[in-house]
Amino acid sequence: MSREQTGWVIRNVRVIDPFRDVDSIEDIYVKGEEIGEPSLSTDYSVVDGRDLWLVPRLTDMHVHFREPGFENKEDLLSGSRAAAAGGFTAVCTMPNTFPTIDIPSLVQWQRDQAKNIGLVRIFPIGAISKGQEGRELADLYQMACAGAVGFSDDGHPLRDARIMRAALGYSTTLGRPIIQHAEDPALSEGGVMHEGSVSQQLGLPGIPEEAESVMVWRDVELAGLTGGLLHVAHVSAQGSLEALDYAKRRGLRVTAEVSPHHLFLTDAMIREWNFKPVTKVNPPLRPDGTRQLLIQAVRRGLIPVIASDHAPHHQDEKDRPYNEAPFGISGLETFIGTILGVFIVDGLLDPLSLFRLVTVEPHKVLGLEYPGLTVGAPADFTLIDPQAKWVVDGKKFYSRGKNTPLEGTWLQGRPVATMVGGQWTMRDQEVLR
Repeated sequence: MSREQTGWVIRNVRVIDPFRDVDSIEDIYVKGEEIGEPSLSTDYSVVDGRDLWLVPRLTDMHVHFREPGFENKEDLLSGSRAAAAGGFTAVCTMPNTFPTIDIPSLVQWQRDQAKNIGLVRIFPIGAISKGQEGRELADLYQMACAGAVGFSDDGHPLRDARIMRAALGYSTTLGRPIIQHAEDPALSEGGVMHEGSVSQQLGLPGIPEEAESVMVWRDVELAGLTGGLLHVAHVSAQGSLEALDYAKRRGLRVTAEVSPHHLFLTDAMIREWNFKPVTKVNPPLRPDGTRQLLIQAVRRGLIPVIASDHAPHHQDEKDRPYNEAPFGISGLETFIGTILGVFIVDGLLDPLSLFRLVTVEPHKVLGLEYPGLTVGAPADFTLIDPQAKWVVDGKKFYSRGKNTPLEGTWLQGRPVATMVGGQWTMRDQEVLR
């Protein structure tokens, strides 16, 4: 019997597959681009999976890859390399580029570029309004036809309730969520960190939690009015959690995400970093009391998604004084170690429950289909060493943005290999393209 093309088998690996609700030791076979099954006619290359976890289709539904227009911060290639290094097989790119991703041709362009790069599956998110100016709806239908999986003016909160109502109305027929950067600019204007005791001690202008929560309450009410699909990005405020709980009790189609840095860090980091803007994010780092509320909201299912809000900047921009530096940090390459540190090391969630938040739940929010590790499914998965201990060194990031408030922090747990469509994109912390 002649032997066919070489495949891969990952032996004795702990498979954590939330799509199938499976947590067990298995052998996983890959043949061509798909999950295969044992075959005497295939010459399999063997990977020893002992002491490793294998998780399918890790998806980050909130990243900024900056291209077109801001390639000095990040581009699709460098962002894809950072995603592969971070263990992701799929990401959703935000549209605040130049020009804005607000027409179908730019949605298609991003998809084509992603295929050419071949490191990660990119699902573009289109703008809600033309130019993200908040005055007129973009052509959501045509962008959806071109492959947009959702719509957001992220970085530019949609202030006009009439536009938001119209967008949510469209979402009911398109089946794609409206993703809101919840912020009232009248309340946040001029602020650079959380408004509270630390900002008062440091003499920095603050952003109150209410700048976020009043917008979340408005949008929840509009979701109730329209029946629309609302997804709240990077939740960070107690009042926002109360609005989400209200929406859940009413049975509204409202979901939300939280970023790892809001689960791991507090506003005290600004003092510890001596005003260095690696800590400057929007929404800002909050006090520990709020951080604990966010963790509990994840544990009880009120927040079903964790997303990085990977927002890289050029070093020259982040070297400016705190008041002048832009908001945003790089989060893809520290994601796994951070969430394992919050939830697994302290036993707050089991691995199957944790990884639902970056596999099944983003797919549900975005209406994406993936069956898990079944024969014939795309071979998209990540191998993770849950015991690996390592120190964050931003200079080694594949992202062009080297800024991280986790610099010098010890983390436990790290992706060691990433496969997309049957091809290794990262092995042993080295991106292969």
